Amino acid sequence: MKTILITGAAGFIGSNLAQALVSDNKIIGFDNVNYYYDVNLKEHRLLQLQSYENFTFIKGDLADKHVVDSIFELYKPDIVVNLAAQAGVRYSIDNPQAYIDSNLIGFFNILEACRNYPVDHLVYASSSSVYGSNKKVPYATDDQVDNPVSLYAATKKSNELMAHAYSKLYDIPATGLRFFTVYGPAGRPDMAYFKFTNKLVKGEKIQIYNYGDMYRDFTYIDDIVTGVVNVMNKAPEPNEDGVRYKVYNIGNNSPESLMDFVNTLEDKLMKYGIINSVADKELLPMQPGDVYQTYADVSELEKDFGFKPSTSLDEGLDRFAKWYREYYKVGGDK
Repeated sequence: MKTILITGAAGFIGSNLAQALVSDNKIIGFDNVNYYYDVNLKEHRLLQLQSYENFTFIKGDLADKHVVDSIFELYKPDIVVNLAAQAGVRYSIDNPQAYIDSNLIGFFNILEACRNYPVDHLVYASSSSVYGSNKKVPYATDDQVDNPVSLYAATKKSNELMAHAYSKLYDIPATGLRFFTVYGPAGRPDMAYFKFTNKLVKGEKIQIYNYGDMYRDFTYIDDIVTGVVNVMNKAPEPNEDGVRYKVYNIGNNSPESLMDFVNTLEDKLMKYGIINSVADKELLPMQPGDVYQTYADVSELEKDFGFKPSTSLDEGLDRFAKWYREYYKVGGDK
């Protein structure tokens, strides 16, 4: 039984990861449970975990160095999975300070704690947003990622650089994971599929950017969790420079048209009686910080772990629609 610190444990990926690990490991969950989106949903996720005696939850801020250090000193985690971050591309346009506090200062505090209280492996969330407006597809981890189009993307690229420096200087085994558009039950309400659903239920018009001409590598939450667990259990070997550091993409390796995505979502919501008809759609230009497409090359992940995400959009959105009906108590009984 290992002691695993998961930051962002009330979040979408963090709570699902904790759920997958809690039976066989001691999980320390850390989160500030902020108001970026519905706190009730975060508390709902935590409630699923707090029945396990192996789960301990600590509410606190990653930017508070004293709190972070005290957790490492008290629990001495074997593995750290840093998923806490201020998320969202568009939100970063108007709220840049939140990204500096959480994604830079907070991550620095994690690195310092891993330096002072050595761990077997640090796994941290990066993002497909680091690829910016990269024209080469699919995106590979050895592509140049020096042209971020949002502050959020810049902070994630900074995390990779900071982790590399600490890995080199202090021999901290570190793996970064570039997630590609994660979705699924009890997901983030600020994500497009969830916002569309909320508007569809209310009969409101939905906004589709770049006139619907966008592609995303939608990755189902269970595939993300499997990928993280695989990576956690295998710290990187020293590379040619002697640094135990690695970065992987975790995406579905199959970008979907935004319009096909919306049509599939509407079909699933109608299947479960959540809506009765398709929505009015307002086609708008590209938003600042958005990118035309995301498309993951996951060959490194497949080579090193024998795994790549495979849940179809049809299956994933069906599970989301079913969960939405039950959680919000809307729709029929199919």
